[in-house]
Amino acid sequence: MIKNKLSEIMGRRRLNMAEVARLAGLTHVTVFKIYHAKTKTIELETLNKLCKALNCRIQDIFEHISD
Repeated sequence: MIKNKLSEIMGRRRLNMAEVARLAGLTHVTVFKIYHAKTKTIELETLNKLCKALNCRIQDIFEHISD
């Protein structure tokens, strides 16, 4: 299982979805879907933009948890 920790990161940094979308150059809908785990796939470029905008690593946003 993959745990999505985007909401935790955003909460600690007091960022809302619109701010993250603007910082990352993504649409609000894209950030919304990732934030609420409503997507099954995420493009590598999207992950790259999120990591750059949040100054973090992929493993800071997503964590693999054994089933």
